[in-house]
Amino acid sequence: MPMRRVITGRSQEPRRRYAEELRLLRTSRGRSLRELAKAVGWDPSLFRKLESGETPGGPEVAEALDKYYGTPGLLLAMWEMAVADPTQFKEQYRRYMTLEAEAVSLWHFGVSILPGLLQTDAYARELLTLGGYEGKELDQQVTARAGRRMVLEGDGAPPFRAIMAETVLRTPLRDAGARREQLNYLLEVSERRNIMLQVLPDSAGPHGLVSTAVMFLRLASGTPVAYTENAHRGELIEESAAVERLQRAYDAMRDQALPPVESRKFILRMLEEVPCDPAR
Repeated sequence: MPMRRVITGRSQEPRRRYAEELRLLRTSRGRSLRELAKAVGWDPSLFRKLESGETPGGPEVAEALDKYYGTPGLLLAMWEMAVADPTQFKEQYRRYMTLEAEAVSLWHFGVSILPGLLQTDAYARELLTLGGYEGKELDQQVTARAGRRMVLEGDGAPPFRAIMAETVLRTPLRDAGARREQLNYLLEVSERRNIMLQVLPDSAGPHGLVSTAVMFLRLASGTPVAYTENAHRGELIEESAAVERLQRAYDAMRDQALPPVESRKFILRMLEEVPCDPAR
C-alpha cells in the first residue's frame, strides 16, 4: 500500500488540527488575539488557550467564530471532532473511547463512582485530582471527559441505561456545592428520553458485579462488547462468552434495582441531605 502523501503538513489529530486551523484563520486575517476577542466577545486568554490546544472551548465559541470568519458550520464540525478525539486520552483507553462514541446503545453499572458520561466538570476534576493529575494536564483531562457527554446529546443520541450502587450517590465530595451540582445534573438528564437511571439499594445484598464497574456497548454491527474498570486499570472484553456472562450478571442485578421513578426520588433525597453553604 503506497504511503499517504502529506499535502498540508498539518496535524492529523482532530484536537491539534482544530487549534492549528483557528490560529491560521486569525493570522491570515492579520488579527491579534486582543482584536479577535474584542470582535467576538470573549477574553483574549480563551483564544490563546484554543490556539495552543489547551482547551477546545465550547460549541458556542465555535459557532461565534464560524460567523466571524464566514465559515458556516465548518469550525463547529471541527470542534465536535476535537472534543471526541481519542488521542487526548491515555493510549490504553483510546480504542474504548472510539467504540463508546460509535455505540448504538450503552448500559452501565457503577460500583463506586458515576460513569464519565454523567460526570459534571467539578465531579470529574475531583476524581482526576485524586488520580494524580494537576495543572494543564488536569484541565485537559477534565475537558476531555466533558466532551464525552456529547455522546448522549442531540436527536440521534443512543439509549443509555445507568445503574448506580447506592454508595455512588452517598459518597460525598470535598466540595458540597460540587456534589449538589452533580446530583442536580443527574435529575436533569434522567428526564431525557434516551437516558434511564436506576439505583441499586444496599438492601439488595451481594450480586454478580459486587466489585466490578462495567459498561456494555452495542456496536452498529450488533456486536456487544464490555469494558470493566477499577481505580487502576480498565479492560476491553470482546470475547462473546465472557461478555454474555457479564450481561447475565447485569440483568440479574437490574431486577433488584429501584424503578426509574423511585430512583429519581432516591436522588432527590440525597440532594436534600447535602449541607447548604452558609455563605449563600
